[in-house]
Amino acid sequence: MASDESPRPESAPLARRLLAEFLGTGLLVAIVVGSGIAASELSPGDVGLQLLENSLATTLGLAVLIAVFAPLSGAHFNPVVSLADWALHRRGGPGGFQAADLAPYVAAQVFGAVGGALLANAMFGAPAAISSTDRAAPAAFLAEAVATAGLVLVIFGLVRAGRTSIIPAAVGAYIGAAYWFTSSTSFANPAVTIGRVFSDTFAGIAPTSVAPFIGAQLLGGLVGVALVSLLFPIGSPKPVPSPVEAARLDEAASPSAADRPTPVANS
Repeated sequence: MASDESPRPESAPLARRLLAEFLGTGLLVAIVVGSGIAASELSPGDVGLQLLENSLATTLGLAVLIAVFAPLSGAHFNPVVSLADWALHRRGGPGGFQAADLAPYVAAQVFGAVGGALLANAMFGAPAAISSTDRAAPAAFLAEAVATAGLVLVIFGLVRAGRTSIIPAAVGAYIGAAYWFTSSTSFANPAVTIGRVFSDTFAGIAPTSVAPFIGAQLLGGLVGVALVSLLFPIGSPKPVPSPVEAARLDEAASPSAADRPTPVANS
């Protein structure tokens, strides 16, 4: 894969990719909401422990979902990531994520997110209700912009650096960390934000907080795209490998012990 290409399938039909986005986003929200409900039940009264449990489940679950669905749909699970993929490829030349796929992808992600929240409610016997958790605050909006910009930078910075194999683990780790270093607990995803409205639980968000959250996420996405374009311009030389990577590459390139000629003793 070239360093300026996104990790996307080459031949999967749109219907199959949309199903992957629907399932992946739905499972992601089911993980977030379900682990939030479980954390509330297992650790009542201890918000810090609840957040730790919720963030750990999300970190691991997100990494697995990206690894599974990336070869099929690109594993966006996020309208901002889809928009950033299109914008970055549009700036870099032909090919890549197509504008015609944006609306279907976003629809699949949003419907999947709502379905995931309802599924989590059903699995824990929680009533399907609109969340009453008000998260609207200037600090939270700033946090969402920062978290989303960082997410876009992590994903597409690694893509352009040719390090796509570590994206699942890196994105999972980043989101898990962002749970703690942002006051909003890092939604960083408009589809997930909408889906979490449909669960009046630890992980929910009130409808009145949705629009400003999504606005902050879109702003963060623009900042992320700008940072990727600035730090990883297309056509820039690949980064110099670390000493450990260089040694591993040298070892892989050298003949194995079995392939080396056997020294012949002089008589």
